[in-house]
Amino acid sequence: MQDSFATRDTLAVNGKQYQIASLAKLGQRFDLKRLPYSMKILLENLLRHEDGVNVTAKEIEAVANWDAKKEPDTEIAFMPARVVLQDFTGVPCVVDLAAMRDAVVKLGGDAKQINPLAPAELVIDHSVQVDVYGSESALEKNVEIEFQRNQERYSFLRWGQKAFDNFKVVPPRTGIVHQVNLEHLARVVFTGDENGEPWAYPDTVFGTDSHTTMINGIGVLGWGVGGIEAEAAMLGQPSSMLIPQVVGFKLSGKLAEGVTATDLVLTVTQMLRKLGVVGKFVEFFGDGLKHLPLADRATIANMAPEYGATCGIFPVDQEALNYLHLSGRGDAQIALVEAYAKAQGLWHDEHTPHAEFTTTLELDLADVKPSLAGPKRPQDRVLLEGVQKNFHEVIGPLTANRPPRDDATADFIAEGGSAAIGNAANGITNGGVRVEKDGESFKIGDGSVVIAAITSCTNTSNPAVMLGAGLLAKKAAAKGLKAQPWVKTSIGPGSKVVSDYLEKTGLLKELEKVGFYIVGYGCTTCIGNSGPLPAEISKGIAEGDLAVASVLSGNRNFEGRVHPEVKMNYLASPPLVVAYALAGTLDIDLTRDAIGTGSDGKPVHLKDIWPTNQEISDTIAGAINPEMFKKNYADVFKGDSRWNKIASPDGAVYQWNDSTYIKNPPYFDGMTMALGKVEDIHSARVLGLFGDSITTDHISPAGSIKKDSPAGRFLISKGVEPRDFNSYGSRRGNDDVMVRGTFANIRIRNQMLDGVEGGYTEHVPSGEQMAIYDAAMKYKAEKTPLIVLAGKEYGTGSSRDWAAKGTLLLGVKAVIAESFERIHRSNLVGMGVLPLQFKDGESAKSLGLDGYESFDITGLEGGEAKEAKVVATGKDGKKKEFTVKVLLLTPKERDFFRHGGILQYVLRQLVGKKAA
Repeated sequence: MQDSFATRDTLAVNGKQYQIASLAKLGQRFDLKRLPYSMKILLENLLRHEDGVNVTAKEIEAVANWDAKKEPDTEIAFMPARVVLQDFTGVPCVVDLAAMRDAVVKLGGDAKQINPLAPAELVIDHSVQVDVYGSESALEKNVEIEFQRNQERYSFLRWGQKAFDNFKVVPPRTGIVHQVNLEHLARVVFTGDENGEPWAYPDTVFGTDSHTTMINGIGVLGWGVGGIEAEAAMLGQPSSMLIPQVVGFKLSGKLAEGVTATDLVLTVTQMLRKLGVVGKFVEFFGDGLKHLPLADRATIANMAPEYGATCGIFPVDQEALNYLHLSGRGDAQIALVEAYAKAQGLWHDEHTPHAEFTTTLELDLADVKPSLAGPKRPQDRVLLEGVQKNFHEVIGPLTANRPPRDDATADFIAEGGSAAIGNAANGITNGGVRVEKDGESFKIGDGSVVIAAITSCTNTSNPAVMLGAGLLAKKAAAKGLKAQPWVKTSIGPGSKVVSDYLEKTGLLKELEKVGFYIVGYGCTTCIGNSGPLPAEISKGIAEGDLAVASVLSGNRNFEGRVHPEVKMNYLASPPLVVAYALAGTLDIDLTRDAIGTGSDGKPVHLKDIWPTNQEISDTIAGAINPEMFKKNYADVFKGDSRWNKIASPDGAVYQWNDSTYIKNPPYFDGMTMALGKVEDIHSARVLGLFGDSITTDHISPAGSIKKDSPAGRFLISKGVEPRDFNSYGSRRGNDDVMVRGTFANIRIRNQMLDGVEGGYTEHVPSGEQMAIYDAAMKYKAEKTPLIVLAGKEYGTGSSRDWAAKGTLLLGVKAVIAESFERIHRSNLVGMGVLPLQFKDGESAKSLGLDGYESFDITGLEGGEAKEAKVVATGKDGKKKEFTVKVLLLTPKERDFFRHGGILQYVLRQLVGKKAA
């Protein structure tokens, strides 16, 4: 490294000496005390990687002199210490690396040049699906099905584990990537050798899942990136970014009785979405930190993608050290973390001076109230007392086109219905639909909760809400309550530590008494792996065209994500998930109405079974210890007998076969060392015209594959039975499936078509309505370039690189939107798709665009232009001219785009180095 500011120093800990890039020494030249914690991490990263090329003294000075109020305009290169992956995004990542090995050999290089330089750890957590529930055998049966479905993918990952250095795989049935990261993988302070000398430096991480930010809760700076950017980081390429603005979020006070960390994070999410923090860092500070356990901090940090920030970070303090001890980290590592943080000015206590921030929000924790969020966005918080009202507001539009039914609601109530549980309507409008299931007869209707899932990294890592759910279940069971028979219930713990402490306290048995059994260790319902509803329930929903609901302790509730038959999805704390399973409906005010009738014939209210904060904290104190973590993570990369029996090929280059899961992608077909040109776009057609808040789930769904969809028809043509389709998420290693699934979400609405829901468009020359994939292929045969038009917040949600890959493979050259979510814009650039933004105040609607025009986009100037001219020619020959912003934001991004994408850039760099 270069050392323009003479910051190299040593740190002695545990009898060892480490080299460090000293912020204290730099602080002799610059006022670093005013810098936020996260900016100090960025500054250290630059100091340690200064090479005069990617990182120069100029960039270091720019961060050291950071102006909190200044709009970002200076590019820096950030190099994370490690990369974490989950299998939905990790499999295509490893597929790309395998394809790059093929390509580098064809270009005259060595396959071993494609090898992770930064440690990469993949956790298989997205593949388990809730096929079986409600019984003690659910876990084993779901795991068995998981291994049967994913044999080809797992064989491929086992090959990758052998073929690549610095690459490890955490096998299935272990936990959720972010919880495993928090409980075990995170170092907080990293150590490594450079030129034979030991160095200590902050643990920083890129993850191929947007909720990588969960690790911010323990002071580790990291965020979600697309797989393509993660691959570049693994291969030693720094990530280009603008020096960010940092929003300070001041917390004071203490949460009130009966309020959970979930309620807090939904409140924080709503506040920050309203402020607008896309592309910004968020940093939490204030006296309220001393009342926030590490698990609560991780819960808040986890949902940074939901409030739109790059990260939501907390500093290292005594609570962080306490958690490191609790989670079984060694004394030597904990001592290193403390010594390093204090030496570098990264330690937080009551004497820490307040940093400067771009802007500041404040929240008194005592003001937080029990909340849910829904029915389709995480930022749409609803107070618990207002859920019933919210349901009545949203049910009208969902059922507006349904013809009225003849049978009367009164008939249902007279038969017992939910009047027997103290709620006269049970959400049944127009009488509902009678269902016979497992010897029981009941009615379901609008608002019936058909899925109640304790799921996702956000909450299953938090002992307070998990044990709180168990205590609520215990009290409910004692009064004779259980989940309603139409509710599909599940628990998907984020790690085996969770099931250990639930078992130790006896609360797992209590949860089982009310219907909640462990179904698997993984994301399950939150990622869309909710599995099929019972056939009788599905039939009833279809018969009545019902708008039914799910309640889940997840972080995502976008349209079509949880289950294709479920139109309303609400995020809630685990205790509230149990409560709504007991009630079975959204059409109830849990703050007033009885949740059910006890075995003694008396009504039971939520307040009667809600555990006190003291009960929860006493249970935590007696339930969790470091030995639990040490035992469960002792052989975390080993796997069980199922995993170790899977056969996998050997060799540095993967031997591709005719798999419908794993396929060599076409990104490098015909690639040469010659650099391409960024050319203007002429006579482009619109593939789709979309509104606001189009998510990466809309663009590239992760859930089920319909048999009559282009992807379903393709799989059937390959001899795959519909029962073996698995999910889009599990098929991300095969571009033939994924390109057919692009824009295939069942809830997406192309505004070129009136009242049509799903992935359809009009092929303009012929006037024929068809699936978006089919239209794209017709356009490709006609050599017609394509564009996409969209509204605000295009690409929100998961860091799903397939949303960009699929867009590219459909033939889309550019996306013009009112605004982009950070990760998706970066992914589009990384795949060579041009992101363009309407000028402020302009939109497709304001410009009168209907999607039937022909578009010319000119003035790109080889990728250097800040703006481009667009001419849209309508069917009548009239032209509309307007200017758009070219969102290639940094020189490095413009380089990536000229190369056709980040992977092509990396390949040419590696082969060029060898040639030199």
